[in-house]
Amino acid sequence: MPKPKGYNRIALPPHSYQALPDEYPYQFEYSQAAVILPDTSVLAEKNWIYIYYPKLNANIQLTYKAVRRDPTRLRDFIDDAYKLAGKHQIRATAVQQQTIATQTGQTATLIRLEGDVPTPFQFYTTDSTTHYLRGAIYFPTATKNDSLAPVIEYLERDALRLLNTLRWK
Repeated sequence: MPKPKGYNRIALPPHSYQALPDEYPYQFEYSQAAVILPDTSVLAEKNWIYIYYPKLNANIQLTYKAVRRDPTRLRDFIDDAYKLAGKHQIRATAVQQQTIATQTGQTATLIRLEGDVPTPFQFYTTDSTTHYLRGAIYFPTATKNDSLAPVIEYLERDALRLLNTLRWK
């Protein structure tokens, strides 16, 4: 007799948050189930970090850029955010973009990509003169995103908490 199709059980930790250490030009709350790791890739810049969830084998990668009161520089950063999201459109079955006002009075753009894409949720926010922050959820695994749906939803909630508690220094 063939066995019925089974799915992995994913035990998600309860949502609880802590403040980011003071060493960055931004401040927010992140999950107590995560640890902050520096981005050590070749292209990484100062203040680029990973919010790493060891039990979920997932990351929220944050890239920070100083705008320096340069509108052209800011436009380039925003264009890059769309280019990075656009790279996944080949595998995406749908792309949703939404602009939200956060609880701290900032504006953030959210990009949700459905289908088997490596980054199903991306966002960016800026104060338009000094700071720019881009984030993306990454899974270093080949697991199909429909199987990861509960984890993606969990990380989206944490990313929204990050955006709603974000303060620039």
